[in-house]
Amino acid sequence: MSKKKYVLVGSGGRAEFFYGAIASQFRETSELVAFCDINETRMAYANKMLQEKYDHAAIRTYKADQFDQMIETEKPDAVIVTTVDRTHHTYIIRAMELGCDVITEKPMTVDEKKCQEIVDAVERTGRKVRVTFNYRYAPHHTKARELIQDGVIGKVTSVHFEWLLNTQHGADYFRRWHRNKNNSGGLLVHKSTHHFDLVNFWIGSQPESVFAYGDLMFYGRENAENRGVTSFYERATGNPNAKDDPFALHLDENEHLKGMYLDAEHEDGYRRDQSVFGDGINIEDTMGVLVKYKNNAILTYSLNAYMPWEGYRIAFNGTKGRIEMSIVEQSYVNSGGDKALEGALKGKTMNVFPMFGEPYTVQVEEGKGGHGGGDPVLLNDIFGEPVHDPFNRAADHNDGARSILTGIAANKSIQTGKAVEVDQLVQFHS
Repeated sequence: MSKKKYVLVGSGGRAEFFYGAIASQFRETSELVAFCDINETRMAYANKMLQEKYDHAAIRTYKADQFDQMIETEKPDAVIVTTVDRTHHTYIIRAMELGCDVITEKPMTVDEKKCQEIVDAVERTGRKVRVTFNYRYAPHHTKARELIQDGVIGKVTSVHFEWLLNTQHGADYFRRWHRNKNNSGGLLVHKSTHHFDLVNFWIGSQPESVFAYGDLMFYGRENAENRGVTSFYERATGNPNAKDDPFALHLDENEHLKGMYLDAEHEDGYRRDQSVFGDGINIEDTMGVLVKYKNNAILTYSLNAYMPWEGYRIAFNGTKGRIEMSIVEQSYVNSGGDKALEGALKGKTMNVFPMFGEPYTVQVEEGKGGHGGGDPVLLNDIFGEPVHDPFNRAADHNDGARSILTGIAANKSIQTGKAVEVDQLVQFHS
């Protein structure tokens, strides 16, 4: 089997997930030949990681305006996209136009216009887009799909899904570029794309209409002032006002964050350590969503980003019973520590309640690695030898689109106070 050749665009926080895998356990099947980024310092740091952490030779680097040149010179089979969300579509579309397939971080993009452009580009070029939904691959999520497919609770009629981001991980979205909705689509797109994709995956249906409420109720300067806070700062690193703030992130105290962000600031001005109680935050931290699916199932969903613990609770109600799942996750700051601990499980339970019968607990194998054990399985599915997957967990551009369209519709509903019909947002070709 010949090696597949890859280039990676966007060498920030999510890049190592991919380049580290290629440079270590998938060297026999995959080859990474170049980085592309707006920031030369950050690419140099990624090359340092390749050499020192993975014992891999440094690879060539290209600035963002040299993307076409990189494709022409390196002739990759696929482009891995891990840039800021709002630029995903630019590289996804151009890569396909230049004859490459694409592997992209979630969310595929941030709004319906860019989503339509990607869907049209797939149709026009005939290339493939893979969206990396690692949560699909976690053993307990796969087991939920299996139980539902096997008819254990009959036809699913409703799902209740409550996700909690805590004051470490949840706060991190309000320090970074994600705090600007133009960059990320807000948490209902950037984060909830995982959750809405899981529901689509579990119940085998697609969203039809969406109604939502959401607001910034904890983070941001005005909320802090209303709670009596009087001391503020713009960024944490080197600022005495941030010394005793449990929400502060000090880049100079973490070698990895310093090398990737603090040392690279002089090139693009990006500050990774902004105050979560600053001005200029326009995403929500408190959200509630109601979704009607094409198979008539109903989803009630909530996401809160300032909770005392990290994890989620899910209930599937059906015509023959109910499944309940409760998960506690390891909290983390993105790229602030061991990648294998990002979203790793601290506890899980799954119980089935038959309509007429004794409740029972479902034992699920303990997945190793980040995001509930799904990360290693996803990476093997992308970069390893092909294997048959009876659960069809690989997600294409249509899956990527349908997951973000729930969040995009929710954003529109928050703005208008009205329900939004999902089919009116994007036209699919198949």
